[in-house]
Amino acid sequence: MILINLLPHREEKRRLRKQAFFIGLGLSAAAGVVLIALGYMVQQQMISSQTERNEFLHAEIVKLEDQIKDVSSLKAEIESLKARQKSVEDLQTDRNMPVYLLNELVRQTPEGMYLTSIKQDGQAVFVSGVAQTNERVSEFLRNTAYKSEWLERPELQEIKARAQQSKDARDPKRLFDFSIRLSLKRPQELAAPNAASAPAKGASRPNPAASAAKS
Repeated sequence: MILINLLPHREEKRRLRKQAFFIGLGLSAAAGVVLIALGYMVQQQMISSQTERNEFLHAEIVKLEDQIKDVSSLKAEIESLKARQKSVEDLQTDRNMPVYLLNELVRQTPEGMYLTSIKQDGQAVFVSGVAQTNERVSEFLRNTAYKSEWLERPELQEIKARAQQSKDARDPKRLFDFSIRLSLKRPQELAAPNAASAPAKGASRPNPAASAAKS
């Protein structure tokens, strides 16, 4: 017996295929929405974690800035204390400078030369006096330039001859008025070269300040 299907099977198949297509499309859309939701949740979690890290870093930066301010203030206080200490040390050493100066002038002034005025202005020393000859003034300049421990850089400011009446009017004595500028060394300047030239074994050497004070 031959069976003949007279129902519209093609339309039915077409309907089923269309239904399957829409179901697949719906499932794909649902999967896409789920993936997007998961991605959004992960992104929000990452943003939240990064925000927490940023807040933590900001708080630590604020603490560090406060510590830096404290350290800066401590450094400023230390520098101020060092400056005060140095000022006190300089005052203590400068109190003995006139003694060193007078002792050194006595040692370096040759015979036939007399000092009439001594003036100190900081490290600058101005001396004036009378010499019997120009050679005496030159000797004083050489002594203070090369042989003095406390004086250096002598500069002749002025020298002029003057005639002095003697018993023999036919042979007047000539004297020379002079003024010289000198530089006075500080004890710190003397200590540095002595420390550099000291032997490695630590052999003791006489202190120029002590020797000048004793003399």
